[in-house]
Amino acid sequence: MKFTPLLSAFFLGALTLTAQAATFTVEKTAPGGAIVKIDGQFFTELVVDQANKPYLWPIIGAGGVTMTRAFPMKVIEGEQHDHPHQRGLTFGHEGIGGYDSWAEPSTFAENKNGKYDERIKHLGAIKLQTLKDIQEGDTASFTTVSDYVDADGKKILEEVRQYTFKVVGDTRLIDVNLDLIATEGDTLVDDKKDSGLSIRIPTEMAVEKEKKEKGTGHIINSNGDIDADAWAKRATWCDYYGTVGGKAVGVAMLNHPKSFRHPTPWHVRTYGLFTANPFGLKALDPTSESGAMTLKKGEKISLRHRFIFHLGNEKDAKIAEAYADYAKEP
Repeated sequence: MKFTPLLSAFFLGALTLTAQAATFTVEKTAPGGAIVKIDGQFFTELVVDQANKPYLWPIIGAGGVTMTRAFPMKVIEGEQHDHPHQRGLTFGHEGIGGYDSWAEPSTFAENKNGKYDERIKHLGAIKLQTLKDIQEGDTASFTTVSDYVDADGKKILEEVRQYTFKVVGDTRLIDVNLDLIATEGDTLVDDKKDSGLSIRIPTEMAVEKEKKEKGTGHIINSNGDIDADAWAKRATWCDYYGTVGGKAVGVAMLNHPKSFRHPTPWHVRTYGLFTANPFGLKALDPTSESGAMTLKKGEKISLRHRFIFHLGNEKDAKIAEAYADYAKEP
């Protein structure tokens, strides 16, 4: 078959696009979790048997850079070893139905004079029941169904969480759509500071490390609030960027307009915690009304977020433009 120059260019272009397309696979793990790979290379793992809640860890971002702190899963010299409950990318809430899935027993290892006795009594858990609807190909996705339980293992409510994994150019994306459903009866969702969808970024990328040591990082939100000034502010997106292993990288979290209490307040800390918290309105801002609410049986709260793991800062990654596109998605 003879090709004209135009046809040859078309077929060569098609081959180039095919070669550049990512192929995702999802491998179930024995404890009930899953490993996500891109073109056979590790991207992240859903870990379900190491804490009182599931989490993604580690996450390999743009440029092959690990974008999550290793602690407490691994102890690495030079990392901060605070807040052991801040594991990878996860969700937790200090007060749903009176129980805490944000903290875990190791959070209160130093319980001097019984300071945390009351909070320890109210530690709950998020227990994965089902991992289903696995999709592979040019994107990957799966859905988890979990029970929120009290200290005795009694179910409080149900959570349905969908993860979607994508590659767009040189960025890697994770969408997290999470529904909290009052399946067991009327349930109090309290106003708490320590609540929401979180990622703990690498220590090197923090704005400040231990003893006020300067890190390489910066925080900026959609309103232009920077570093510590971004804490507790409402914004449509927030970005945490810096240098890890000599590479300029970052992670942005976008808050979809259909998400609960959009635009969300950000519980984002200069030491490396990065959380979207639409629950703790008064806990984050004493001048605000309380965010406490009672979900009636059968009602739900829907959270919709996108994580973008990118090179450079928020301008290099065009996060404002990426948010505009995300906001148009149903």
